[in-house]
Amino acid sequence: MLVILGFAMIAVFMTLIMTKKLTPVVALIVVPTIFGLFAGAGLGIGDMVMDSMKSLTSTAALLMFAIVFFGMMIDVGLFDPLVKLILRTLGNDPAKVVLGTAVLAAVVSLDGDGSTTFILTTAAMLPIYLRLGMSPVVLTCVAGLANGTMNILPWGGPTARAAAALKVSPSEVFVPMIPSLIAGMIVIFLFAWHLGVRERRRLALAGSLWAGERDASASSDDAGSSSGGTATSAPHGSGNGVLTMEKPRSAAQARFDAQVLAVAEQESDAVSPALADAQLDPNRSTLRPKLFWFNLALTVTLMVVLVMDVLPLAYIFMVGSAIALLVNFPHVKDQAKALVSHSSSIVAVVSMVMAAAVLTGVLSGTGMVDAMAAWLVSVIPTSMGPYMAVITGLLSIPMTFFMSNDAFYFGVLPVLSEMAAHFGIDPAAMARASITGQPVHMQSPLVPAILLLVSLSKVELGDHHKKTLWRALIVSLVMLAVAILIGVIPFG
Repeated sequence: MLVILGFAMIAVFMTLIMTKKLTPVVALIVVPTIFGLFAGAGLGIGDMVMDSMKSLTSTAALLMFAIVFFGMMIDVGLFDPLVKLILRTLGNDPAKVVLGTAVLAAVVSLDGDGSTTFILTTAAMLPIYLRLGMSPVVLTCVAGLANGTMNILPWGGPTARAAAALKVSPSEVFVPMIPSLIAGMIVIFLFAWHLGVRERRRLALAGSLWAGERDASASSDDAGSSSGGTATSAPHGSGNGVLTMEKPRSAAQARFDAQVLAVAEQESDAVSPALADAQLDPNRSTLRPKLFWFNLALTVTLMVVLVMDVLPLAYIFMVGSAIALLVNFPHVKDQAKALVSHSSSIVAVVSMVMAAAVLTGVLSGTGMVDAMAAWLVSVIPTSMGPYMAVITGLLSIPMTFFMSNDAFYFGVLPVLSEMAAHFGIDPAAMARASITGQPVHMQSPLVPAILLLVSLSKVELGDHHKKTLWRALIVSLVMLAVAILIGVIPFG
């Protein structure tokens, strides 16, 4: 019964957020609560959730103050020169911009921290996406894929966990998987180029629609100016088809609005012009050009301390945010205004992290996770023993999405490895197979870093999943297939 309830709960949750029947926060709270009560949690469900929430408070603090700090750095113009440099390098070609996003996310992922990767990638690339009228969902998709694939680095977490659980060397696990990592990144670059080409076509179509309808509306307005006044329209930014109306629209302009909206909805939700204006206005009141070098030094210092891992990440960003507020906004009213300006992003991401405690608390507290893992192990027939490494690779894809890395690598993997040992499969090979599901794992709503990514990019988690999950699945399968082909994961 626990197995059925566990899988049903996850299926209902994913369906509700991907179809946008419920927001992720509401779904994370309501769905686990209902299924937890069916599982017999009773009044103890409160303690389950509170115990889970205690482990997430530092994560919530980290995400909150990271949003405040980097939001302020964007406001004061620290990243404006970087945006200009990237635009000069990549031009205004969406295909090159998306490919550049994949490269940037992959390079920054070398530090092994997903939150840092997503913070720096969105800080550098989101203003460019907004300026060109590109979909932020493409940014989250490419960045999530790149970081998930690079997450198999020995210092990234999963490889170290797998090595520790099976008592093998991390280098023994990772080094043979380098060809798989390269193959996965090649697939991601191909996905990035394809997504960029689609964005290029979408924006070109929106621009051509506007040009054609502008000519038609000009003729219509000349003929009917005496009956309704003059209406003007102009594309926002670099041709993303957002209109600015001064007077009542003509019929042609109304048709154009509907056409452009339909085109935009084929790819993703429309980008808010207000959001783009707030972040990209070269004359915004929050700019602090005289403090550029101070803000740069402060940001670099924070990144160095972060990589050195000498202080808790949450505390690092707390101190950094306080210093940035004091120096850039010395007046109390301005400090309050700077904080409030990022309140929507803070509430969105912190509420999701806290709500995720309900899901994880119910999964672990009711025993659903243990029951699901035990069931999966039990249904594997003995005849499949020689294929245990491949089976482990396939199981790692859904299981690391629905449970934490700790639960999978320390709870499930040792059991699978013990079974495989009876068929002569080396523990190192099992560890290699177990990390191939990381591209999918990083898209899980249980991963705080992905919640930070979608929040900073103003993207719905369901939209991100619809564009990313199937691509992440392909990347994981390619990595597993390459490892099998080169013999580092045995097949039979």
